[in-house]
Amino acid sequence: MDKLIQDTQNLLNLSLTARQVAALQRYEQELLAWNERMNLTAIRDVEGIRAKHFLDSFTCILAWRDKPPSSLIDIGTGAGFPGLPLKIIYPNLRLTLVDSVGKKIEFCKHIVQTLGLEKVEFSTLRAEELGRSPAHRERYEWAVARAVANLSILVEYLLPLVRIGGGIIAQKGESGPAEAHAGERPARLLGGRLRQLVQLALPGVAEERYLVIFDKFAATPPNYPRRVGVPSKTPLK
Repeated sequence: MDKLIQDTQNLLNLSLTARQVAALQRYEQELLAWNERMNLTAIRDVEGIRAKHFLDSFTCILAWRDKPPSSLIDIGTGAGFPGLPLKIIYPNLRLTLVDSVGKKIEFCKHIVQTLGLEKVEFSTLRAEELGRSPAHRERYEWAVARAVANLSILVEYLLPLVRIGGGIIAQKGESGPAEAHAGERPARLLGGRLRQLVQLALPGVAEERYLVIFDKFAATPPNYPRRVGVPSKTPLK
């Protein structure tokens, strides 16, 4: 864990507490154990989990710097990334974890219970359904997704969930810049504008990483998101 602690300090100017490190270690142990029984993540080694899951999740902090969000929804969270590592950093964060695969949500529930985390909700609904639900539409300060869909699709999943003045983060690989450009026009239609494209260099990770950050400046028109499956089949242009 020493390398993760140092990398987090160097990259994000964030000092992990002993309690946070202990929580991450337990999370890591449970992930490795559950991964032997079911396919939660393709990353199965300790170094990979720390760099490509924990540290990568922490990079979302760069979107809000010293103004951490009060609420966050994580679409397509999988085994809890980036939502749960961020919850470990911000104990008061109101977090909603969303994944259509029930076994992944069961694992996330197990981690939340094991670590004694509070104010965490779970859903297996599709993003389009959540975006039309009064309980979720424009209720969050931030929405985030990692490796879920192309940005021109993703903005339709995320922006309806975020209130005016909030924002969305798409964690992307080398396609980040091209996707950010293609997503600008659909985002404007949905009340968002591109704020920043942040290039990241994660220690020990060869692949390019980007944060694509959009601000929500206007209400999303009521006819969005479209019904389940339509955004992915017919992305906005």
